[in-house]
Order: sequence, then C-alpha cells, then structure tokens
Amino acid sequence: MSIEGIQQFFQRMLESPQSERRQVTLELAVAALLCEIMRADYEYDPRERAMLRELLTTRLTIAPDDVDELMALAETEVEQAVDHYEFVSLIREQYGYEDRVALVAQLWQLAFADGELDALEEHRVRRIADLLYVSHSDFIRTKLEVMPEG
Repeated sequence: MSIEGIQQFFQRMLESPQSERRQVTLELAVAALLCEIMRADYEYDPRERAMLRELLTTRLTIAPDDVDELMALAETEVEQAVDHYEFVSLIREQYGYEDRVALVAQLWQLAFADGELDALEEHRVRRIADLLYVSHSDFIRTKLEVMPEG
C-alpha cells in the first residue's frame, strides 16, 4: 500500500463519526494480531492470506472493498510495532471474554491455513492468548476445535 493510500484511508476515517473511528481502530488491532500469526513462520503462503481475508470479512463489519486496505495497513502496523501491547490492550478493553476466545480460535485457523502448524506460529498464538487473558484450557480447546483432521 502506498503512502497516499494510507493517508486516504485515515482521511476517510477522520471524516467518519467518532464511533466509526473507534471501531476501525479496534478492527485494525484485530487485523494486526491476525497478521502477526500469518507472518510468524517467516513464510509467505497464499492460503494464509486467503484465510486472513476470509476471517476479516466474516469477523469485522467493514465493506468488502476495505478489507484489502485494512490488511495492508495491518501488515504495516505489525512490521513497525515493537510489541502487541497497543493491540491487545484495546481488544481486552473492548471485547468480552467470549469474543477474545473466538479471536484466539481465529488465530488458530490462520495458523493451520497452510496445512501445518509451525512451532513459531503456536508460540505466537500462545503469547497472544496469554496477553488477551484467555485461559489455558480455552487456548487448548480452541486449538483442538479448529485443528484439521488427519
């Protein structure tokens, strides 16, 4: 995404009502955590990218045309972020426990999207689940629920 594209995205968000801006910030935080899993194993896989698009489209209430823009913005945020604190603190503040557990399940879906679970992906999901204050039992349960058969 170009600098102009990022500026246009933020300009549109500044022109929207305050409640929409806050929601986009939350959406960016969710997208950034999902992107973090996609890049955890340092390998680009189009299946993970397709899963990311699907998860963002079904989870978030944004126009489908904005999904690619959000993905690019989230990837930029993740590359520049020092840690996950900004993202997870906003999600903890805005999401109830069940929503955070559902997000962990989606992190697992993304980790399994390429047909294998890399140790780096598993470590990253565990770390994010801990930061989201999701119990270890729910961390394991969501993994088993979305794990591919075989």
